[in-house]
Amino acid sequence: MSLTYIWSGFFVVGLLAALLQFFFMGDTEIFKRIVDGTFVSAKSSVMDIALPLAGVMTLWLGIMNVGEKAGAVNLLAKIIAPFFSRIFPGVPSNHPANGHMVMNFSANLLGLDNAATPFGLKAMESLQTLNPKADEPTDAQIMFLVLHTSGLTLIPVAIMAQRSIMGAADPADIFIPCLIATYVATVTGIIAVSIRQRINLINRVVLGWLGGLTAAILGMIWYFTAYLSKAEIQKFSTVFSNLLLLLVIVGFILGALRKKVNVYDAFIEGAKGGIDTSIKVIPYLVGMLVAISVIRNAGVFNFVVQGFTWVFTHLGLNTDFVPALPTALMKPLSGSGAKAMMIDTMQTYGPDSFVGRLACVFNGSADTTFYIVALYFGSVGIRKTRYAISCGLIADFAGVVTAIAVAYLFFH
Repeated sequence: MSLTYIWSGFFVVGLLAALLQFFFMGDTEIFKRIVDGTFVSAKSSVMDIALPLAGVMTLWLGIMNVGEKAGAVNLLAKIIAPFFSRIFPGVPSNHPANGHMVMNFSANLLGLDNAATPFGLKAMESLQTLNPKADEPTDAQIMFLVLHTSGLTLIPVAIMAQRSIMGAADPADIFIPCLIATYVATVTGIIAVSIRQRINLINRVVLGWLGGLTAAILGMIWYFTAYLSKAEIQKFSTVFSNLLLLLVIVGFILGALRKKVNVYDAFIEGAKGGIDTSIKVIPYLVGMLVAISVIRNAGVFNFVVQGFTWVFTHLGLNTDFVPALPTALMKPLSGSGAKAMMIDTMQTYGPDSFVGRLACVFNGSADTTFYIVALYFGSVGIRKTRYAISCGLIADFAGVVTAIAVAYLFFH
């Protein structure tokens, strides 16, 4: 029922905010803005998200099926099995969901959103085969979803590119703060879900994997900052990410050919599910994104920011970070909305200002929790979210707090 209360609350709060502005601020256009926003969001949900997703899903589900026939997905699953068996105890070590989740996390790490989504939806579909209650997520599905919403990305290519477009003197200067913030969000998400599921993280395998990942990230940060210029970091990330993805595609094909698989037929067989999945998620996307648009167009974020400013001012704390908060508040709700907030903040305060940089770090600190819940759970018909949203928001909050801390450290 949590999603029902949240979804209904968006409309109720939006109406209350609109009435407040109408009666006390004389804003006669507020209701029109909200209603117009619902139509725009409904159209965007289908035309800008679901339909383009159909093409991407068709491509990558086909590629994924080729990889499965080649045995590559199972190989990845075996490599990561010791770690996954600890944090996904309900998933057998030889289950294909492990490989699908690895592919999703790998694409996320590289900032390849177009590939990550099909891999993630395929992983959720695979996990659903282990689900005894079709409309309620399993523990494994919740852990996977929360890890995905924490949005661990090694190099925020899209944000750096947007900063370059906006004329930032050093577009890549938010690279390390973003990496730190999203990593803290991811670890927090793992801990939050593990507490709810009573998973013991204090064991050699989990600590070894997390320690190894931490060491790898720190090593990459050290190498990039010591030996590469900011422009070289951005160029390296763009070239490496896309080259690696192309190598994955070619590797899958060559592996399938080696096993004498009819590669084209395997691709077509997997690709057939792309359209069905995209159509299935349309009602969930429309419902969630329209509700989010009501909150946004009702000006609720402005009231929240003003409230934070008042509180922090009276506590005697520095409030320089407050103008960037709309991006942080929007991020769990809408990726495109958070991007728009980030761009607007850079336009208003400048891309090299403290607020402009912090908005970028906010945008790179986590992923869109409510959108991902609607998309991923909706794709397999799950309606009861259990504690997935609360744990996802805990991870988001950790990312926001860390983003503020590192922004003050690096830029203030």
